[in-house]
Amino acid sequence: MPRYKKKIFVLDTNVILHDSSCIYQFHENDVVVPITVLEELDRFKKGNETLNFHAREFVRALDELSDGTLFDGGVLIGPNRGNILIALEKELHKDLAHNFSGQKPDHKILNTAYRLAQDYPTRQVVLVTKDVNLRMKAKSLGLIAQDYTTDHVKDISALYTGHRIAEHVPSVLIERMYKEPFEIEQTLLDVTHPFMPHEYVIMRNGKKSALAMFDPFVQRIKRVDKKTAYGITPRNAEQTFALDALMNSDVRLVSLTGKAGTGKTLFALAAALEKRKNYRQIFIARPIVALSNKDIGYLPGDIESKLEPYMQPLYDNLGVIQNQFAESNTKNRRIKEFLEQEKLVVAPLSYIRGRSLVNIYFIVDEAQNLTPHEVKTIITRAGEGTKIIFTGDIFQIDHPYLNSHSNGLSYLIAKMQGQKIYAHINLEKGERSELADLASNLL
Repeated sequence: MPRYKKKIFVLDTNVILHDSSCIYQFHENDVVVPITVLEELDRFKKGNETLNFHAREFVRALDELSDGTLFDGGVLIGPNRGNILIALEKELHKDLAHNFSGQKPDHKILNTAYRLAQDYPTRQVVLVTKDVNLRMKAKSLGLIAQDYTTDHVKDISALYTGHRIAEHVPSVLIERMYKEPFEIEQTLLDVTHPFMPHEYVIMRNGKKSALAMFDPFVQRIKRVDKKTAYGITPRNAEQTFALDALMNSDVRLVSLTGKAGTGKTLFALAAALEKRKNYRQIFIARPIVALSNKDIGYLPGDIESKLEPYMQPLYDNLGVIQNQFAESNTKNRRIKEFLEQEKLVVAPLSYIRGRSLVNIYFIVDEAQNLTPHEVKTIITRAGEGTKIIFTGDIFQIDHPYLNSHSNGLSYLIAKMQGQKIYAHINLEKGERSELADLASNLL
């Protein structure tokens, strides 16, 4: 296929709702926004969700660029960039009419892209959409269709895990880890690449071993001890590392990934309760991703009954922690008191977005269902003394337009690795039960 000087990119609504600055990502190529997309954006303008923010921001940006030629030839997006054009709706092309309804917004967008390809045969027309079904429909017509990949993590298999194993470490070094000052210089370890800040390591030599972490503030490898947080004790090295990061006051941002049953949410909650005195409040939230990408308003019942299925797993984890203690135990009663006094707040993420995030231990569960922009928005609102924890499984995504490469949790890990106040642990070993672990691995 010949290479053309300037391509024409046709944007679907979901691309704009994912990233309102998307029109600046196509370099010198032209961008076409079907009028149907503007009509769909109009439905999203009101509200406090990230989708609403993107809809408003895009319309404002378009208004600043607009003049009389926005619908006739387009206007320049900026220096060294192409033009942007609003394409008015046209009758459904005869090549589409036999298979596609002309009333569906997706098909109107498809029709715009197809007609542009017919009108400009010497230019490459590309439909950009995060909807895999629409991409398939476009390809059935011979159109080029692509996902919006600007914020994608390219190689998930190489994603930072936050810990490593160092084999054949001289016995004398392991022995030194158990003597004061319980640390060694990182240069003493023969490793293929330097340690990241707060990267954890299992040091081994035969039957001898030690758990350690590279402290970026003193540039030394320090021993990590197994701790217990609010009655919850790690069962493996990864959980020990996770709890250390969760309770380390020098680490202001933590991400925990892993399949179901690895203890991500449980340990985040236990650490928060253990460190409760250091924070004004504990917030634990999760994004609401309703079935078929519909708003929870479609579900029956009042708001509490609608939200209950989404929030129940968080209460289940609280129950596990609470059950470590007898009902007469102070620690058991305190969890209920924290909830009643709103010192511990469990809520959908959208309900917490407007709250003040000063001196908060903030846990965001199921973070793989957030976009990169949503993750950025949460972190940039962190006030003085706040610690933020993101937990999730990047391979179990409920969001219709996200995958393991494009979700906010993967993006966070890829971008934040190497920062002095950040730690990440990928938990691989399930500890829920032998049956649960078997199901996670095989089914």
